[in-house]
Amino acid sequence: MHKLEDLKIWQKAMEVAEQTYLLSTDFPKDERFGMTSQIRRSAVSVPSNIAEGAGRNTKGEFANFLGIANGSSYELFTQLMLAHRLNLVSVDKVKPILSKVIEIQKMNYSLIKSLKK
Repeated sequence: MHKLEDLKIWQKAMEVAEQTYLLSTDFPKDERFGMTSQIRRSAVSVPSNIAEGAGRNTKGEFANFLGIANGSSYELFTQLMLAHRLNLVSVDKVKPILSKVIEIQKMNYSLIKSLKK
């Protein structure tokens, strides 16, 4: 079991989730049940799965949930890119979030690798 608040990957994932929520408030109202909902769910899934894994009893269980979080981070990356391509968000607003998502993916890979040693 890990102390959640001390995990840098969880802290960064929480920042990304918050920033994604704020970014998606500017999406058109007709996207409320489409892109807005989907992008928010994937953004929340990343820190949520990190948290669930941190609360598990074994390193293997933690690594498994980190793998799920990693999948969600790729989903979020894709959705943010699509939002930009659909002109729902400007590049200057989405680029900093995309950079953080990539950073989370790298941190996640390293953490999974360390847990499997």
